[in-house]
Amino acid sequence: MSKSAPKTRIQRKNTATILEAALDVFSQNGYRGSTLDQIAKAAGLSKPNLLYYFPSKEAIHTALLDGLMETWLDPLEALNAEGDPLDEILAYVLRKLEMSRDYPRESRLFANEIIQGAPRIGPALSGELKDLVDQKAEILNNWVAEGKIAEVNPHHLLFSIWALTQHYADFDVQVHAVLGGPDVDPFPEAQRYLTQLFTRMLAP
Repeated sequence: MSKSAPKTRIQRKNTATILEAALDVFSQNGYRGSTLDQIAKAAGLSKPNLLYYFPSKEAIHTALLDGLMETWLDPLEALNAEGDPLDEILAYVLRKLEMSRDYPRESRLFANEIIQGAPRIGPALSGELKDLVDQKAEILNNWVAEGKIAEVNPHHLLFSIWALTQHYADFDVQVHAVLGGPDVDPFPEAQRYLTQLFTRMLAP
């Protein structure tokens, strides 16, 4: 499909339908385990129709990842150097936990890409993600130097936040199996636990 021509309403609808279907397929099967036939079937379109909008499986995957990066960076962008340090860090933790609750497919898509060596978003990881993390790490270091939070390595603090929040999306099946089944909601208790954990760890 021509990138220069404006999309019609039907074209926008079909593009969104394809991306939504692909998100399901990729998050369940990973990139290598997914096929255009699976995506077309999930979207309710023929494979030739799908290929009118996206020339390849990689093009669909890349489109999803491009949209995901901005969503992924937003919670960290919101960490404010002028705010109360503990409040700002806890707000970031809870925003990341909410993303695992509200966007589990996106989290698994991102995790699968990283596990495969980030072939499609490697430049974004070493570019915009690293730049943002370094910027926020400087804020965290300043709070440590001012005695506002306990002494911590800022990069490893962020790694631990990612691990402790994204786990609930990426290992959703394991979490529910351990807690007693698919109807169990782990997030209220996870919120209380993580708030307690980081409050105690970061107290100056």
